[in-house]
Amino acid sequence: MRAALILPLLALSGCMAEAAPDGRKAHPTIVSLNPCTDAVLGEIAGPDQVLALSHYSRDPSATSMDVAQARRFCVTGGTLEDVLALDPDVVAAGSFMAPATRAAFEDLGVQVETLGIASSVEESVEQVRQLGRLAGREDEAGRLAQRIEQAAAPQHSGALVSAVLWQPGGIVPGANALVSDLMRRAGFASHSADRGMAQADYLSLEAMLADAPQVLLVAGQERSQQHPALGALTQTRVEKFDPSLLY
Repeated sequence: MRAALILPLLALSGCMAEAAPDGRKAHPTIVSLNPCTDAVLGEIAGPDQVLALSHYSRDPSATSMDVAQARRFCVTGGTLEDVLALDPDVVAAGSFMAPATRAAFEDLGVQVETLGIASSVEESVEQVRQLGRLAGREDEAGRLAQRIEQAAAPQHSGALVSAVLWQPGGIVPGANALVSDLMRRAGFASHSADRGMAQADYLSLEAMLADAPQVLLVAGQERSQQHPALGALTQTRVEKFDPSLLY
C-alpha cells in the first residue's frame, strides 16, 4: 500500500515546475511587452515559457525579430487586463513602462523586469545575459551572447571611412547609439557626429550636399532622401539601408 501511494506522488513530482534554490521557478513564465525583449526571449526560450510577445513583433515595420518566428508565439496588446489574463510569473518590458502600470503589476504579485535602450554591443550582450538569468536560460543566453560578440567583432583595419546613416524622418544617430557602435566596428566613422550632430538631429538635404561624407546610407523615404541632387555626389557612394535593421 505504501508503494502504491508513493509511486503516484513521485510521478506527480516529475510534473511540477522545478524550483530554484531561492524558491522561485527555475523557468518562470514570461510575457514580453517590448520588441527588444521579444527578440531575445524568442531565441533563448520557447512558447511554453514565453506566454506572449508584444504585438509589435508581428508588424514588419516595427519588429526586432523575424516575423515568421514571432508567429510561433502568442501576442498581446500589453494592457494590464490582457497580461493578467495570461497569469505570467514575470513581465519583461522597456524602461519607459509607466510607473503606475509597473506598480499595478507588482501589487498583483507579478514581477516586472525592465531593460533600457542599449547603446553598445557590450550593453546588448549584458541584457541578453540578464534575460537569460531571468528566464533560467543562462546557457542559451550565453550561446546567443557569443554569437553576437562574434558577429560584432571589428572587421576593418586602417583608416575609418566617413559615413552618414540617414534614418527615417531625415534624422541621424548620435555617437553613443548602438548602430553607431556597430558602424565603427564595421569600419565607418560617423560623419554627422564629427560635425557636432547628436541623437535624432535633423540633417537637411542642403547640409548633406554642402558637406558630404564618403558613404551615405539612406534608410528613409523623405523627399530630400530621394532627391535627384544626391546623384550628383561624385565623391560619395550612396546606398539604400533597410530601416528594419535599425530595430
